[in-house]
Amino acid sequence: MSLGAGSNTADVLRAVRRSPITDTAGFTLVVLGLIWLAVRGTEALGYNWQWYRIPQYFWAYEDGHIVWGPLVRGLLVTFQITAVSLILSFFIGLVTALFRQSRSVAAHLVARVYLEIIRNTPLLIQIFFIYFVLGPVLDISRFASAVLALSLFEGAYASEIFRAGIVSIQRGQWEAAYSVGLGTYHTYRHIILPQAVRRVLPPLTGQAISLVKDSALVSTIAIYDLTMRGQEIVSETFLTFEVWFTVAAVYLGITMTLSIFVHFLEKRMRIT
Repeated sequence: MSLGAGSNTADVLRAVRRSPITDTAGFTLVVLGLIWLAVRGTEALGYNWQWYRIPQYFWAYEDGHIVWGPLVRGLLVTFQITAVSLILSFFIGLVTALFRQSRSVAAHLVARVYLEIIRNTPLLIQIFFIYFVLGPVLDISRFASAVLALSLFEGAYASEIFRAGIVSIQRGQWEAAYSVGLGTYHTYRHIILPQAVRRVLPPLTGQAISLVKDSALVSTIAIYDLTMRGQEIVSETFLTFEVWFTVAAVYLGITMTLSIFVHFLEKRMRIT
């Protein structure tokens, strides 16, 4: 009886340690500690904190109506870029994974060259190359350049996730599909991909978290996303610490929300 009670206690402790609420609380304490250190450091420098000025950059009231501030407008741009890039990156990743699984030498070579180039060069360089080199030649806008760069970069990593899901399907299911007369296309569509996507959905959601953070780099080509709006406000007001702490908190809120979603998604996938 005592062994069973001890085992239950250990299970509860493990569950608590794995809980996203516990992780969030621990991370929040670390962030608060860093903020406290920053506050003490800036006080030593004689910095005058002006947090009361920050809310106006989220919203303001004019003539009885709410007018969204630059941080909210920048956040909407970040969401737009992230949403479009996420869809394209998953499509590119799936196609690349299928190319790598193909028996076609040309398709396999194209996929391999794409992966080696994208994964072995920095994202920032890719953004600059697409915007400053391909942009003028192909008449690509800033927004399209940002989306294309993020999609290609994240798609390279998503392809490995898709490929892992496809490879994890037992060989017997392929043989069973071929034995009943299904071709490669219908085997992928009706048997392999539904199971593979189910298995890789949690890591794909985790890839979306990386995409949100990587989207901050598009501010380097004057995309007025959340990061660029923060730079604009700092240059006008010199509220360096307040603005960047606020921008970091917004990104943290988005990524932590997605992380909690991924945790529950993985838990649900294990149960079902």
